[in-house]
Amino acid sequence: MATHFSNEALKFLRGLKRNNDREWFAARKDIYEREVKAPMLALVAEINDAMIDFAPENVRAPQKAIMRIYRDIRFSKDKRPYKIHQSVWWARQGLEKTSGGGFYFDVSGTEVTIAAGVFMPEREQLLAIRRHLVDHHTDLRRLLASKKLKAAMQPIEGHKLTRAPKGFAVDDPAMDLLLCKQWGVITRLPAEFALRPTLVKDVVTHFKLAAPIVALLNAPLIPKPRKPLF
Repeated sequence: MATHFSNEALKFLRGLKRNNDREWFAARKDIYEREVKAPMLALVAEINDAMIDFAPENVRAPQKAIMRIYRDIRFSKDKRPYKIHQSVWWARQGLEKTSGGGFYFDVSGTEVTIAAGVFMPEREQLLAIRRHLVDHHTDLRRLLASKKLKAAMQPIEGHKLTRAPKGFAVDDPAMDLLLCKQWGVITRLPAEFALRPTLVKDVVTHFKLAAPIVALLNAPLIPKPRKPLF
């Protein structure tokens, strides 16, 4: 049977939102490990098997793809120790330590999020993508206009500049895309979506629709192979 989550998983995540403290979590860590983390690792493995066919460069070992539920509170005014969702990020091979294009999935007590694209590019990556879109903006528009994709996901409403980025003509036909700091698609679904036996198939369907967008955005970011010295 394909992996999906249980009512106990959603109950735990809803409880964590109300009781975001170490004592509460420690008393229920076994529930977290059994009902949330273990199914998510299994789900990642199953999605990986499917992604080999349409995004093999983004396949990642489950333990590498799954994101920690512990928040980094060292430099944050918000001292709540835990995230209230369990998330996964499928980075592209060669871009794992940066912020290239990838696939994202999370489950919380209130919703499921499925997304794909570039969300936190480094400054050099941001410039590279913008330069790439000057020549390929029509390709990205065509992909975003796909009827199947539009029926399943929406363009992200990310951060944008208010004026043309430095070095780009203000009348560039790609300007609406060049103003963006993030590019991609997303859908948010009710938490009960995570309980469906078809969860893996449904996530894969969304990822497959978005894969050409991820590939286009990653094209200018892929590390170039080093030429031999001799």
